[in-house]
Amino acid sequence: MKKITLLLLGATCALSAGAQIRLGDGQLSGSFETNSIYYVDDAKMTDVAGYAVPEDRFGSNNYLKLDYNYGRFSAGIQMEAYMPMLLGFNEIPDAFHGFKLASKYVQWQDENFGILVGDIYDQFGNGLIFRSYEDRALGFNNSLEGVRGTYNFGNYVQFKGLYGRPRLYMDYEDSWIRGADLSVSLADIFGLRDAMFTLEGSYVNRFQKIDEEKSLHQGVSDQVRPNLNMYSGRLNLDWKGITARFEYVTKGEDDLFSVGAKGNVAKGNVYLAELGYSHKGFSVLGSFRRLEHMATLLSIYGEGTGNLINYIPALTRQYTYLLTNLNPYQVNPDGELGGQVDVYYSLRNKSARYKYWNLHANFSTYYTLKENTQNNKANLLWRDINVDVERQWNRSLKTSLLLSRQEWSPTHGSGDFDGITFASNIIVGDVTYKFNPRYSLRAELQYLYSDYVRPEYRVLADDAGTDWLAFLLEFNIAPKWSFFFSDMMNFNRAYQEDGETAVEKTVHYPSGGFSFTKSRTRIQLSFGRNRKGFVCSGGVCREQPAFTGVSLLLTSSF
Repeated sequence: MKKITLLLLGATCALSAGAQIRLGDGQLSGSFETNSIYYVDDAKMTDVAGYAVPEDRFGSNNYLKLDYNYGRFSAGIQMEAYMPMLLGFNEIPDAFHGFKLASKYVQWQDENFGILVGDIYDQFGNGLIFRSYEDRALGFNNSLEGVRGTYNFGNYVQFKGLYGRPRLYMDYEDSWIRGADLSVSLADIFGLRDAMFTLEGSYVNRFQKIDEEKSLHQGVSDQVRPNLNMYSGRLNLDWKGITARFEYVTKGEDDLFSVGAKGNVAKGNVYLAELGYSHKGFSVLGSFRRLEHMATLLSIYGEGTGNLINYIPALTRQYTYLLTNLNPYQVNPDGELGGQVDVYYSLRNKSARYKYWNLHANFSTYYTLKENTQNNKANLLWRDINVDVERQWNRSLKTSLLLSRQEWSPTHGSGDFDGITFASNIIVGDVTYKFNPRYSLRAELQYLYSDYVRPEYRVLADDAGTDWLAFLLEFNIAPKWSFFFSDMMNFNRAYQEDGETAVEKTVHYPSGGFSFTKSRTRIQLSFGRNRKGFVCSGGVCREQPAFTGVSLLLTSSF
């Protein structure tokens, strides 16, 4: 009851915040977020893999952020409360617990010079050697507690340097990160007004004292040294619709923390290249990346997906539909080679500009660097071929059609399964109809058919051997209300088990609810079943257990 009272108090405070707050000559701004679930027993889910009901049926992750600005001075704090943490955030025992001052900072910034003391969020280049950021959906926060200085020499040179200790979950690690980033605009130096041309470079060092007893207990190689150095060089060009990006990263010897490789050391590197062209309604963008041994830990003694200095995003299409995200691609930082190509074309009616066609095609594929021993070929990690067509027929009706074929490795490259892959063929239809400027109805219908499934390996892929059907209905009353209901279900699928034919059990995952938005406050309340799977953001994922419950999401800002 105490937890619910605290939650309602926070919600009341958030709802009452409707206007900007002036403190003297400065201004106070902030935001509040709560994500809470009451878990319930579900007899139809007890046989589903990964289903869980915690002893304390209530989970709540809460965040309160406050920022104060006065001229060139700013300061802020963020409070976090886990009462207790939600399921799926407990991969590390006691990673999130209780109430804590999670971050704080004070900053002075003028036109050319800035200094920040406190918790630092920043990124060098594409983040391949350093990125400190927060992702609440993943339970990820690797800010640096320390100091950062920046200096700009007009538009010609930008420099920043930082030093601090990293946060891992709710505590700070006994390691130190220092780094510097430099960007030089050659276009401004040489007066090239119709182009952007920059040369950039970064350096990052991780220092951590070696504890021989810990190293022995956790299997850390005795070849690991206290200092780890990483370097990055980048080239960026924009000229008359042409975009070109290139980055090379090299990393010193570090422990390999992948499955089966822990206790060994190796150097790492990344090659990243992007080339694009855009003209009127047409654009194309291609990206290529080769990386090897780039899982760079905040602490060699830390654990979990949050224990990373750098950021390696998945260069694949990011979906929002239910079935297209059943088996998202997870980057293999030990070694992968691949890329993607995106092609867009928009065609508008000259006499009625609100009528248009949007055409999009995407292809992405990745392979392991290591060849398997049977055929001396690299194993396929991921391949996605997809096309979608969006049509605005008139002011009321809009339709979208998506086709996708995804092939993927059940081990994400972490095991020796010699190229075994599963495939999902997905079709999605999406229709939106506006009755008038205030009322609209949106419907989705999705179907997934699986193939390439070998019965002897079905346990590796959980639901990879089943076909799926999903739908969503959403009714909106602008600008405040939205009501929704969805369901996804797997079809019975026969397979061989101990020489006999067995049939999988069909499971429905219905969910329904509503959201209400007023000013800067939004409340969403829903009830339903949730399938076991992965919650991913840019290639970083956490596993979400299956559960049934009532969910409350509240966000507010002022």
